[in-house]
Amino acid sequence: MRISILAAALVGCTTALLVQPPALAASADSASVSTPAPRTSAGGGSVTSLPLTSGQPLTPRTTHPFELLGVVWDGAQNALDGGTVRVRTRDAATGRWSDWRRLEVGAVDGPDTAPHGGTTPLWVGRSDGVAVDVHPGPAGLPHGLRVELVDPGEGAASDDAQSLPASPAAPAVPRPGIVTRAGWGADESIREPGFDYTGPVRVVFVHHTATATDYACSDAPRVIRSIYQYHVQSNGWRDIGYNFLVDRCGTIYEGRAGGVDQPVHGAHTLGFNTDSSGVAAIGTYNSDAPPQTMLDGLAKISAWKLGLTGRAADGHAQLTSGSDSSRYPKGTVVDFNTVSGHRDGVATECPGAALYAKLPEIRSTAVRIQNS
Repeated sequence: MRISILAAALVGCTTALLVQPPALAASADSASVSTPAPRTSAGGGSVTSLPLTSGQPLTPRTTHPFELLGVVWDGAQNALDGGTVRVRTRDAATGRWSDWRRLEVGAVDGPDTAPHGGTTPLWVGRSDGVAVDVHPGPAGLPHGLRVELVDPGEGAASDDAQSLPASPAAPAVPRPGIVTRAGWGADESIREPGFDYTGPVRVVFVHHTATATDYACSDAPRVIRSIYQYHVQSNGWRDIGYNFLVDRCGTIYEGRAGGVDQPVHGAHTLGFNTDSSGVAAIGTYNSDAPPQTMLDGLAKISAWKLGLTGRAADGHAQLTSGSDSSRYPKGTVVDFNTVSGHRDGVATECPGAALYAKLPEIRSTAVRIQNS
């Protein structure tokens, strides 16, 4: 299906990008301009970049279906601080447009030194239209502003084990069942080779992915592949940021590569990625209540991961801030609960008010698992 893209500068230096059927763009230049070629992966996934410019229209062109999107820019992560980014998308099956949805702009996750800036990604399901509204912060619009459209594809084929079964009872905390990267179809060719490790894990940070909540659990691998491609191909990170992810059915997935039992250095809690592990609940839990199965999955992986280093899930541990963009100046020693929320380290809504309120329950369940 051919669709056209129109961009217009609005009041206040706003950049707007509108994708619509060519029949609705009759007043625009009808010249055919190809969409930039998508960056593809072995599993059939792709990422398409569309520039967002202020003050001049984009020529109508075709684009590709996508399931997740975000906005990125050149320069520092905080270059758009004080600004806002809103998006609307059109459902590929029904042709209906969504309401405007706001993307989180501030530096809230990722490596402590990111290659460039970007919003949090948003999972929207199969879509073929997008509108983006960007209001600049005090510093204006950053250079290289662009929307990234991610198609997760069908996943990379692999003969590796699809899941790690729960380990039998032992003196240490038993490992829960974990779906491997091969199980969710990770294309290992797009990430950086080799692995990056930190010191022993002292704290588990709980996140939400700020994506759709009412997904079918069978779609969780597609969501994870989309986040992976966005983190690597759009944000420029070495791998997916989270160490683990948990879906609404309680299934636990391996995140960043390097070994689930190893202290893999993640990119999840800006300033506190060292000596910690990031676990993300797939969905958005600001007002939507996280299912009990998800809470149980978060408790299981937290209990096991902290148990590997002899940490009680209801204890405390100290971490040193590695970034002035966190809640604490770089070098500050901070006392955390061993199971903490993303917002405890960074100014963010994550993991959502509804999930954050469940952290005491997650800690209690995790301690029972450790002591059973």
